[in-house]
Amino acid sequence: MIEAFDIAVVGGGMVGATLSVALKDLGVRVALIEAVAHDSASQPSFDERTTALSNGSRRILETLGVWPAVAPAATPIARIHVSDQGHFGFARLDAASQGLRAMGHVVPNRALGAALWSALDAAEAVTVFCPAVVAGVTAGTSSVELELESANGAGTSIAAKLVVAADGAQSAVRAAFGVDAEVRDYQQTALITTVLPQRFHDYVAYERFTESGPLALLPLADGRCTLVLTLSPAMAEQALAWSDVEFLAEVQRRFGFRLGRFLKAGRRVPYPLSLARAHATSAPRCAIVGNAAQSLHPVAGMGFNLGLRDVASLAELIAERLRQGCTDIGAPALLAEYDAWRAADRDGIIAFTDGLVRVFSNPLRAVRRLRNFGLLAFDLLPPAKAALSLLSTGSAGRVPKLARGVGLK
Repeated sequence: MIEAFDIAVVGGGMVGATLSVALKDLGVRVALIEAVAHDSASQPSFDERTTALSNGSRRILETLGVWPAVAPAATPIARIHVSDQGHFGFARLDAASQGLRAMGHVVPNRALGAALWSALDAAEAVTVFCPAVVAGVTAGTSSVELELESANGAGTSIAAKLVVAADGAQSAVRAAFGVDAEVRDYQQTALITTVLPQRFHDYVAYERFTESGPLALLPLADGRCTLVLTLSPAMAEQALAWSDVEFLAEVQRRFGFRLGRFLKAGRRVPYPLSLARAHATSAPRCAIVGNAAQSLHPVAGMGFNLGLRDVASLAELIAERLRQGCTDIGAPALLAEYDAWRAADRDGIIAFTDGLVRVFSNPLRAVRRLRNFGLLAFDLLPPAKAALSLLSTGSAGRVPKLARGVGLK
């Protein structure tokens, strides 16, 4: 027996789970396929990392009813401070001067995962296959058959009118539909941990560019900061073997004493950095979202926020088709509109983040001078700050309803 669904979402991480929550009340049958339970220690999406949510992303979660469960664990970002180690340039963004309560929020991934999956537990329209992986894909003219394999080797088959690839940068589903991705290895590794500074962070997020790559400090509610330290792969391997005293001394050397001395460090986890960009955001009867569509460098923290806008856009298009009485939500017209909607936002964010990495890793003296003058000019120009705010929230083009606080029904 092949069980029939309207939509099959492959990948139950932050992006796939959010899409499933967005679809659960639209009157469609949804299958959510995930290889690792959301509360497992080996779940790669909901680990000890934190995510910086833009205000648009917060509104998406609010509109979906998820934010109240996340908010107690969220830390507001009142200001953002950007600097270039050893040089004069700096820039500041202040929520109050932008007329905002916060520039964004820092959210533990585990808290977000718990809130999303709690919403899914109560969703009658969503059938969860977990732990399960997609072992085969057979695309037809009116539906796609997926062969699923559970952890014990048992198999089952389902069919869906639309398959959504939300299974990460190395997406097997994207590949099964014949969509390749361009990958650029930045030759950098991010070490992610928490640090306790001597002084309270005052809810300021810091982005400091150093010779080996950016260093980010994101405020946490208890006075600690999430640290994202970018190093060369060789140095990252060495840093994993350092004592906490040695590690904190290196962080201190790179960041300075704006927060006093760093007193404690948590467990360090390495993540190799690259840019992966799918050649398309859809294929016949398949939509590609989140890291499966584009996996970005963490500089400026825009990757997950971009993925959430993929979700909000796709869910809105599906809701529109359903209101119009369309029964084939995997039809080419919907996917073509999804591609067109996402193109400008996607291209802009990829170009911005990749450009930051390139410009601030360039050792030429002339480039260093130009980027520092650019930082100072940005700091003095309110219109430039407003433009960046629009870029980071996706407000420069068509804004999804969910990001504007408008429900889909």
